[in-house]
Amino acid sequence: MCGIVGYVGHRDAYPIIIKGLRRLEYRGYDSAGVALLDKNLKVYKKTGKVSDLEDFVKGLPMTGTIGMGHTRWATHGAPSDRNSHPHSSGDRKLTIIHNGIIENYGIIKETLLAKGHVFKSDTDTEVLIHLVEDILNETGVDLKEAVRIALNRVIGAYAIVIMSAEEPDLLIAARKGSPMVIGVGKGEYFVASDATPIVEYTKNVIYLNDNEIAYIQRNDLLIKNIDNTVQTPYIQELDLKLEMLEKGGYDHFMLKEIYEQSRSIRDCLRGRIYPEKGKVQLGGIKEYADKLKNVDRIIIVACGTSWHAGLVGEYLIEEYARVSVEVEYASEFRYRNPIISERDIVIAISQSGETADTMAALELAKEKGATIFGICNVVGASIPRITHAGVYTHAGPEIGVASTKAFTAQVTVLTLIGFYIAQLRGTLTKSKLIAYLTELDQIPELVEQTLKCNEEVKKIAAAFKDASNCLFLGRGSSFPVALEGALKLKEISYIHAEGYPAAEMKHGPIALIDAELPVVFIATKNSSYEKVISNIQEVKARGGRVLAIVTEGDTEVRNMADYSIEIPATDDAFVPLLATIPLQLLSYHIAVMRNCNVDQPRNLAKSVTVE
Repeated sequence: MCGIVGYVGHRDAYPIIIKGLRRLEYRGYDSAGVALLDKNLKVYKKTGKVSDLEDFVKGLPMTGTIGMGHTRWATHGAPSDRNSHPHSSGDRKLTIIHNGIIENYGIIKETLLAKGHVFKSDTDTEVLIHLVEDILNETGVDLKEAVRIALNRVIGAYAIVIMSAEEPDLLIAARKGSPMVIGVGKGEYFVASDATPIVEYTKNVIYLNDNEIAYIQRNDLLIKNIDNTVQTPYIQELDLKLEMLEKGGYDHFMLKEIYEQSRSIRDCLRGRIYPEKGKVQLGGIKEYADKLKNVDRIIIVACGTSWHAGLVGEYLIEEYARVSVEVEYASEFRYRNPIISERDIVIAISQSGETADTMAALELAKEKGATIFGICNVVGASIPRITHAGVYTHAGPEIGVASTKAFTAQVTVLTLIGFYIAQLRGTLTKSKLIAYLTELDQIPELVEQTLKCNEEVKKIAAAFKDASNCLFLGRGSSFPVALEGALKLKEISYIHAEGYPAAEMKHGPIALIDAELPVVFIATKNSSYEKVISNIQEVKARGGRVLAIVTEGDTEVRNMADYSIEIPATDDAFVPLLATIPLQLLSYHIAVMRNCNVDQPRNLAKSVTVE
């Protein structure tokens, strides 16, 4: 959430910044703004979309080869022009953009008010730039030192960029608990909250670490930590292509990413399974093979869609590796006193690798001596850097706010981890592993077959688009699929939806069933098949409308349900990878028919980097 982009170099800054802000729209925001420095420091900001900002600045002076821009997701203060970033100091000589939350801003603000500072917004960010100004005025230190002193006084999370009218060749960037990447060019530097605005101009990047401050000039870069010690930056090359950030002919990024799942799952599997040998190879965690072989308990921490993937992982790891697994909401885990020991392995799942609650849960587990792993999609993100080991999903950039290919990639990695531990512990025979891995190797092809249901799903969506509520039901590892299906529908169509274990329907939700309530069943042929049929009959007996996800060739459920969508037959272990795809398409088409903003649903952000 929130987006940062900055530039200092030899080009006009505004076109780079505004294009960067458009690339960052997927992060979720309610207002946008830019600051440019030429002869004067100019600040323009506007509630609404980046396009509203562009309309607002038409005809205004937009010159300058140094500048920065921001998309804001409101925390302190309602969305408004005055609460939009950038924010300025009282003397208008300094300006700042900020992602994160300054937790002690209230105390600092009271002190500054007593000194005569006047604030024009309700934000914590404005307090920080006034604090820098106050330090400059009272101590006589230079701007670099004033920023360092100020950051030592604040509590909370931040990624900031600061400009000064009196320093026309300087950007100051810093981070703690919120991502920040610096792009390295020839006689120019770029700053952003992630790599998407940078890849068009350079592949060489530096990921700032927590408590680091970068002093960036056209031909010079100096990085120090908050204690004023010079740091040696590590420059790495982006494995990101510009075309990955384009829609590629699709109407929406979400639809493109749904259709990319065959490739993303294949990329996730590549080099990690050897079906003919019955072998799984996970280089990212092989150093901890002995720990995995003897582990008694695995704790999975995640939020949102990643939590649903963790639930699927719980079924798979317990079933095949015979290890006890607990799946926790990271946001709750960190606020109680969980029992964690050095014998435990804690696995964090996060598409962005920057989810604030998940990172905090990891830090807690680390403090208690647990071994911590990460499952992440973004190379260079914070979670891969703070964990002992981990596995990348290799799903590629996911721009749509509602996660699709990231979910199936996470489930794929958890499936691999389940079989890898089973391999280490000997809980599956070699012949069983060969059979499972051979089938897993075919999943990308089965995903392609599943995607052929798109037109059929579109017709069904037309019948469901005016619903006010919807119920999703599944058993076993299809229960997390039901949760994920309900979440997708809520996220992008704004239809209230709930996911339940099918057997729990009789413990409350059955009271809701009538002719107006669509009920979606994951009803594939598995060990719970007969039980699910009974649940469908209970819904039909009460006049409910049933959409069933069924195994190809199943006529029993098809004849019972009002609507059905077939997916290819596969082992129970891999049903979640196929059954989730029709539900993604269903949510997508319903949202389009309801004229919703599919890629940027209201109030949501792709990466939740604040608590």
